Amino acid sequence: MTRSTGGVAAIVATALPMFMVALDNLIVTHALPQIRAEFGGGQSQLQWVVNAYVLAFAGLLMAGSALGDRFGRRGVFAVALTVFTLASVWCATASSLGELMLARALQGAGAAAVLPLSLTLAAAAVDLRHRNAAIGAWGGINGLGIALGPLVGGVFTETLGWQWVFWINVPVGLLALPAVLWFVAESRGGAAVFDVPGTGLVTGALVAAVWGVVRAAESGWSSATTLGALATAAVLLAAFVAWERRTPTPLVPLELFRRGPFGLSVLVSLAMYFGVFGSVFLLAQFMQGPMGYAPFEAGLRTLPWTAAPMLVVPVATVLVDRVGGGRMQALGCALQAGALGWLALAATTEMSYASMLPALVAAGVGMGLVFAANPVVVIASVPEDRHGTASGVNNTVREFGGSLGIAVISTVFVLFHPSGAETDAGFVAGLRPAVLVGALVTAAAAVAALFIAHPARHPSQSPLPTQESEVRR
Repeated sequence: MTRSTGGVAAIVATALPMFMVALDNLIVTHALPQIRAEFGGGQSQLQWVVNAYVLAFAGLLMAGSALGDRFGRRGVFAVALTVFTLASVWCATASSLGELMLARALQGAGAAAVLPLSLTLAAAAVDLRHRNAAIGAWGGINGLGIALGPLVGGVFTETLGWQWVFWINVPVGLLALPAVLWFVAESRGGAAVFDVPGTGLVTGALVAAVWGVVRAAESGWSSATTLGALATAAVLLAAFVAWERRTPTPLVPLELFRRGPFGLSVLVSLAMYFGVFGSVFLLAQFMQGPMGYAPFEAGLRTLPWTAAPMLVVPVATVLVDRVGGGRMQALGCALQAGALGWLALAATTEMSYASMLPALVAAGVGMGLVFAANPVVVIASVPEDRHGTASGVNNTVREFGGSLGIAVISTVFVLFHPSGAETDAGFVAGLRPAVLVGALVTAAAAVAALFIAHPARHPSQSPLPTQESEVRR
């Protein structure tokens, strides 16, 4: 088997599980009414079928990356994929709402190692000439999985029942696991000792932060639960930074953030997903409310936005070195911000889909450009033995940005939504300023991205030589 053939097989073997992990972020959204009909429960309880996954996923991303770097990325990836697959079976066979929430949390724990390690393994599977294309493809597939989650969930729920949004993961896991063990090379990071205190502190900080943000969306930013969770997160994060400064084997070497391209690209991830997730959350409801579409019809009509990266990413990855990763991220964020701003200002109760279509296309192209360039710059900005760490940090910040975006933009919506006015006009009154906030945050990401010097264009910022070894089966 040639290296190029083996590299393609390794990328496919790691991309399929990653796609399913990304899909499961939001795949249950359209299944919630059926789940409620079977198990009962209020709206706040049902939301934890989604939030339990997100909480475990975002909270354990750094731990998953660190375990792979220390004990072997392929091995940890295979174990995590097994956990994710078995948890999917548990979800599909759950007999109560509480059991389903626990199974979803276990799913999220498995996903927390699958996602960042899939990027590291995919990057290592190809030579340097094709690495940008592999990483860009990874970004596009990941973004497509997140975007298609509600649509795929709607199709399975309407045709086969809610259990099938989980059963679909099982054949993927059964096919991918032997492929990973056969085609993917084992590799490790540079840390000789697993940073247990650092992992515990950052995991606690992330879980508390995501919990606080989720609670803010449900009970408000001034509630005791929200403030207590966010204060706990701040204390644990400060303790984590203090520990990382003094330990000789840090989980996240803080000097990584002094590498301009890395730190700014992570900031772009935060702001981009803040704007996109928060805005999609409301625009999907806008299509199903004032515009009058059924859930599946609304999902189809968002495809020019959500599926566009599948077409844009292959082209963008070819151009990323020529254009520069920073400029490409800036252009992508600018397109996204412009589209969201136009939708916010133009939204009315009589808005037609035809008038929305150009903005949806522009937003999709913008997402594709960011999906292609962002992971390329993140990986290229750090030493090779820190690829797992860099991927974990970027994905953690991105997931937190999405949760924060939903919470903040929902809060703005409530502030401007007339109290008790459950009308189309009332919904639009809250929608416009809320989505405009998403546009402004994404525009700020575009400005930040202009200061990114793509490492491939500036050799002085390229990764340092490492002693990382790979052992191929």
